[in-house]
Amino acid sequence: MPNLPIQLTNITDDNPNWQSNWKSDFVNTINDKQSLAKMLDLPADFVETVFGETDEKNVGEKMSDFPLKVPQKFVKKMQKGDPNDPLLLQILPTFAETVQTAGFVTDPLAEKSANPTKGIIHKYRSRVLMPITGACMVHCRYCFRQHFDYQENLPIADDWQTIVDYIEKNLDVNEVILSGGDPLSLSDRRLFAVLDTLENIPQIRTIRLHSRVPVVIPNRLDDALLKRLSSSRCQIVLVIHANHPNELDDETISYLQRAKLAGIALLNQTVLLKNINNDADILANLSEKLWQAGVLPYYLHVLDKVAGASHFYIDDAEAVAIYWQLLAKCAGYLVPKLVRETPNEPFKTPINLYEQNQSILSD
Repeated sequence: MPNLPIQLTNITDDNPNWQSNWKSDFVNTINDKQSLAKMLDLPADFVETVFGETDEKNVGEKMSDFPLKVPQKFVKKMQKGDPNDPLLLQILPTFAETVQTAGFVTDPLAEKSANPTKGIIHKYRSRVLMPITGACMVHCRYCFRQHFDYQENLPIADDWQTIVDYIEKNLDVNEVILSGGDPLSLSDRRLFAVLDTLENIPQIRTIRLHSRVPVVIPNRLDDALLKRLSSSRCQIVLVIHANHPNELDDETISYLQRAKLAGIALLNQTVLLKNINNDADILANLSEKLWQAGVLPYYLHVLDKVAGASHFYIDDAEAVAIYWQLLAKCAGYLVPKLVRETPNEPFKTPINLYEQNQSILSD
């Protein structure tokens, strides 16, 4: 059943900036470590410290395919003067990324084997994923798709009929997931054109958007976008990606609440990350803030073993121990599913909670 359009301009609130220009926030990104250190009032030797005893120029060359990129709007959520800020650690390139670790590979989810045609990743029976852009507004250092070949997969005009034909030939497919990159990095014109195309396929009932943008640039959820999404004949699901409660300030929560009022289903995915959120109290706080924003905690992912991200990894024993504590701290509806995405499996794989010692329940 389609969402009913909502008159968003009639929503009353205390924030006069619902129509603020998100496009300027898209442009105002930080792309070098020196500017980042200056904005955060970090010590002059900050760059040398995070790279250890190595030559920064050489390290920069190794990381050139996935450079630093973070909106100033997100940097403002970080604690000034703290080199261990949990938001900073998610986006800061360090020498640890250059360390080769056994089992950490460039295609940890084997997406190449599930790529039947340009612009389609089809791993699960009822849904297909479309990487419609290679652009993200923030480069998260643990991103499992940081080595993905977008040039070979981004659909252009001539590819769309092939994509539509593929979906129509696979009648079990009733949901399309828009990913990337980040689909909300696209302009309204391009994004709405994609929605128009998908809505014209009768078998598609749900369109899901996976996006970090509502967390790093929340005012992207402006009236124009929310009205278009709420008027879709398909059920629209927006899956955001927040890993730490500090990412959800008052402005972010307000924009997410408006999306909820517009009839958009809101879910969150979190990745367990060493030294960032591998703590039950942090995760419980995150779940509470998500709920305040109208977002349901959905998945808690163990880290995908992507090359360059081994320093974020925690093993299953620690993940399960944290999860038992989280179950004791939160109402059941606030506890996301603890899962791993396993290559060539037809579903997300739940982590077995009973393989580990449950004595962790009592601190």
